[in-house]
This record gives sequence, C-alpha cells and structure tokens, in this order.
Amino acid sequence: HYPELDKALDSYYLSLELIVALRWDSPYARLPAVALFAYRGVGVILFEVTHARVTLFIFPNLFENWWLYCAVVARFWPGLYPRTTRGVAVPLVLLLIPKMAQEYLLHYAEAQPWDWIKTHILHTT
Repeated sequence: HYPELDKALDSYYLSLELIVALRWDSPYARLPAVALFAYRGVGVILFEVTHARVTLFIFPNLFENWWLYCAVVARFWPGLYPRTTRGVAVPLVLLLIPKMAQEYLLHYAEAQPWDWIKTHILHTT
C-alpha cells in the first residue's frame, strides 16, 4: 500500500503549499500553481481508482517544482519571478523536462533508485 500512502501524504503537504500559493500577489505565479495542483490532483484520483501507475506519469507533479521555483526566485532572484506569459512558459518547460524523466523512471518504469543507492553507495544489501 506504499503508493497510496505516499500519494495521501504528498497531497497533504502539497495542499499546504497550495494555501501559500493562493496568497501570492502575482497571478502569473498563483494561477499556474493552482492549475498544476488541480492537474496532479486529477492524476492522483485516477491512480487511486485505476491503480494504473501510468496516470502518475501522464499527470506529473510539476506543481511542487513550480512552487519551489517561485519561492526561490522571489527570495533570491526577483528579476526571474513570473510576471508575463513568457515568464511562466520558459521556466515551466525547463522544469518539465527533468520532471518527466523522474516521473517516467519512478511511476512508469518503476525504477527503484533507493536500491541502487543502498547497493552502490552505502554498500548494504
């Protein structure tokens, strides 16, 4: 039952991040956050109903990456904070590329990187 528990706990902390995002002044940061949260939520619900891991690949958790991007650039690089459509599109595309690779490995190919780390880095079995 690990995937179900993991998605429930993810939904909890992502909901807390959504509450923060709803208070962002810029609609160019806030609206993509809400849309990405809802999109992933649909994927999680479909996963819970179908147990088809591919739904988690089709509905990636880009919300978390977007939230972190907005929080970090607001603090350290305010010039990169999303204020235009292009200011949303460029970082989203750049965030999506590695995210899709991660989602593919974890949810579609069902790779278990923690086993590789235990074996090759920690030298445990």
